[in-house]
Amino acid sequence: MRRFAALYARLDGSNRTSEKLEALRDYFVSAPPEDAIWAVYILSGRKIGRTINSRQLRQWAAEVSGFPEWMLQECHNLVGDLSETLSLLIPFASPIDIAPPLHEMIESRLLPAGKLLADKQREIIVQTWRELSAEERFVFHKLTSGNFRVGVSRQSLILALAAAAQVEPSVIANRLSGNWSPEPAMMRRLLTPAGPEEPRSSSLPYPFMLAHALHEPPDTLGALEEWNIEWKWDGIRSQLIRREGKVAIWSRGDELISGAFPELIQAAALLPDGMVLDGEIVAWDEAAGHPQPFAALQRRLNRKNVELSFWPDVPVKLIAFDLLELDSRDLRADTFAVRRQLLDNLIRTHSSVPEIGISANLHVKSWDELLLRMEESRARRVEGVMLKHRDSPYRAGRPTGLWWKLKVQPYTVDAVLIAAQSGSGKRAGLFTDYTFGVWNDAHTELLPVAKAYSGLTDQEIVEMDRFVRRHTTGRYGPVHAVEPVRVLELGFEAIQRSTRHKSGVALRFPRILRLRVDKKPDEADTLQSLRQLLAGSEGAI
Repeated sequence: MRRFAALYARLDGSNRTSEKLEALRDYFVSAPPEDAIWAVYILSGRKIGRTINSRQLRQWAAEVSGFPEWMLQECHNLVGDLSETLSLLIPFASPIDIAPPLHEMIESRLLPAGKLLADKQREIIVQTWRELSAEERFVFHKLTSGNFRVGVSRQSLILALAAAAQVEPSVIANRLSGNWSPEPAMMRRLLTPAGPEEPRSSSLPYPFMLAHALHEPPDTLGALEEWNIEWKWDGIRSQLIRREGKVAIWSRGDELISGAFPELIQAAALLPDGMVLDGEIVAWDEAAGHPQPFAALQRRLNRKNVELSFWPDVPVKLIAFDLLELDSRDLRADTFAVRRQLLDNLIRTHSSVPEIGISANLHVKSWDELLLRMEESRARRVEGVMLKHRDSPYRAGRPTGLWWKLKVQPYTVDAVLIAAQSGSGKRAGLFTDYTFGVWNDAHTELLPVAKAYSGLTDQEIVEMDRFVRRHTTGRYGPVHAVEPVRVLELGFEAIQRSTRHKSGVALRFPRILRLRVDKKPDEADTLQSLRQLLAGSEGAI
C-alpha cells in the first residue's frame, strides 16, 4: 500500500506526461506482480465497486476523531474531497504497523467488507486507519469509493507498461483488451517480451483507433483528395468479430456487449469467417432510412441480454466504416484506402444482410462545399463528419494527423443560474458546479433543465464564485440556492424527453459557452422553446 500511495502522489503531483510515464514505469518494474496487476486494473478504469458507504465513513470518522459530523461536512465543503478530508481528520498520528500491501488491502479487506454488516465493516476500517499514514489513508479512501481517478489515460498506461516490458505499445494494448482478472499471472504476461507471433484470442478486439477534434478550418489539412470524408454517427463505437465460427461484439470501453444485440450476432453469422469490422451501432429507423435519437439506443444499453420480443421495439444497425481483418489476415498496416475498398466489396457482396451497412462516403469538390454539406448533419441525425487520411494505417490510441472529427455547432439555450455547489480536487472551495433553469410556460417559475461545470476560464470561475457567495438565498446541504439574476448561454449536443425531470426534457452534454451580460433574467429562454427544439430534432428528415 505504501508503494502504491507513493505512486499516486507522483502521478497527482505532476501535469507532465513524461513524469507520469516515468512514475508508472518505475512502479511496474519494482512492484510485486500481485500488487502491480491491481494497479493496472484500477488505472485502466476497471471498477472494484463501492465497498463502504461514504455516509458510514463520515460517521465512523466523527466517532474516532471526536468531531461532530456537521464539522466534518463543513470541512468537506471547504476541502472539496471527502477522501482527503477524512485522511486529515483521523487522529492516528503514526501507523502502528507496516501497511498491508495493495493486493491484501483489496482482496482481504475491501472486497470482503462489502458483504459484511456495518459493525464488522467499522472494525476493518478503523483497524486499517491505525495501520496507515495520512497519505496512505487518502489513497485507501479513494479505493473504497469505487471511483478511482488520478489523471492517467489508458494510452499513458499502455506506454508505461510497454516501456517496462520493452515491447511495442500495440502488444500491450492487445494483451489488455477484453476481460481479464487481476491475478499475478496476468501481470507476468503483460511484462513478458513479445515473441515473433503474439498469440491472440479468437474473440478479442483490436485496440481502437480514435480521432482528434479539428478546431482549425478544414482547408488547413491540405489537398482535399488526400482525405476520405464520411458522416460521424451518434451511437456506440464497436468492433464486430467473426472468428472460428463465433461472433462477438466489443465496445470501445473493452466491454463485451454481444448479449444486448442478438440480431447483429445473428446477422454476422452470414458474413465470412476471419473478419473484424469497426463501426458504430445506432438505433435505426428502417422505414425512414435514418438513425433514431441516441436516447432510443440507451434503452438497449441497460440490458445485458435482449429477448427476441424486444428487437422490433428498438431496432439497431451496425454502420461499418473500417475493416481490420479479412480472411484471418490483419489489415491494420494497410492504408485506409485499401481497407475501405475491401470493406466496400465485402458489404456489397453481402447486401442481403440489412442489419450491417456501410458509412457512405461524402463526395465534395472543395472544402467550402464540405462546410455547406455540414449543415445537413442535424437533419441526418449525425454529429458532423469524419476526415480520414487515405494513407493512414490503423493505429491504437489517438495518433496525431491521421483521423479528424469535425462536429456541428452545438444547440444553444439562454438559461438562468439558479443554484451552485462547490467543486472538488483542485477546485475545492470554489463554486464550479452550476444548475440552470428556463421559464415555465406561464413565465412565473424557473425549471431546472441542466447542470454544467465546464466552459468558464479560471478568471471567470473566480468571479462566478464571488457572485454565488454574494447572491446566495438559501442552502440545502452543499447546494446554494442563488438569486436568479444571471443569464448564461449553454451549448449542448442533443435534447431528449425525460420523465425524471420536472421540465420533461434533458440536455445531453451541456456546457457553458459564455456569460450573457446583455440579457436580463426575464429574457432567458422558455421551456416552450426547448419543446420546439425537441420536436424539430424528433422530426428530422
